[in-house]
Amino acid sequence: MSKFDKPMLQIADVGMTFATRRGPFVALRDIQLNVQRGEFVSLIGHSGCGKSTLLNLVAGLTTPTSGVLLLDDRELTGPGPDRGVVFQNHSLLPWLSCLDNVYLAVERVFGDKETKAQLRERSLAAIELVGMGHAVAKRPQEISGGMKQRVGIARALAMEPKMLLMDEPFGALDALTRARLQDELLKIVAATGATVMMVTHDVDEAVLLSDRIVMMTNGPAATIGEVLSVDLPRPRDRVELVGDPAYARYRKEVIDFLYTRHSHVERAA
Repeated sequence: MSKFDKPMLQIADVGMTFATRRGPFVALRDIQLNVQRGEFVSLIGHSGCGKSTLLNLVAGLTTPTSGVLLLDDRELTGPGPDRGVVFQNHSLLPWLSCLDNVYLAVERVFGDKETKAQLRERSLAAIELVGMGHAVAKRPQEISGGMKQRVGIARALAMEPKMLLMDEPFGALDALTRARLQDELLKIVAATGATVMMVTHDVDEAVLLSDRIVMMTNGPAATIGEVLSVDLPRPRDRVELVGDPAYARYRKEVIDFLYTRHSHVERAA
């Protein structure tokens, strides 16, 4: 029995077909997935398996050609402040300070309900949450890639979304910065109780962060191959987990799925 209650997100019979010059391209088929409130779910699979397409469907950036997506029993028909999105590209506006980048999102969601002082306080709280309080006045070009991603996460969290959607948020960072931000994300999720869906190619990242890992089959017409529950206690410490037999077992299961049972795309490359 799950430790969670009623699903927050329900994905039922979802398929996605794109029109191309060569005819219809079936990207996703028969996607069935529930995500519980407070759960951290990772989507993993080879390139072209539809991970980002599925995330974009949840974000409302694209509309499924079949099936339905429900968030708290309301059908998703487009983007909304109930879903905060963090991409690999931080997408910060270069002419605004870190604080103003966050404030812009906060104002859009809460501007008709709160004073400017309250909006600023909310923005500052989000900046502090990701450890960027020292850089509120700096512009994006004045901070590192890892810091930009922290601000991007702060901007998404400041809107108090029901779900945080992350598409390879640390993929462009060096290994040490990536590890540091993974650890920070663990703390943020613990502090906020956020519900997270994240796309990743990194097996260790998926096992470290997730409650469940959704493993996608190869495309085209990709679907969910297996869902692995990661029953590791929280808070999680990456150093301690390295020697944990359970961590090694989960890691092996994901690698076996990706590189033994679903490896033909890689061999053909």
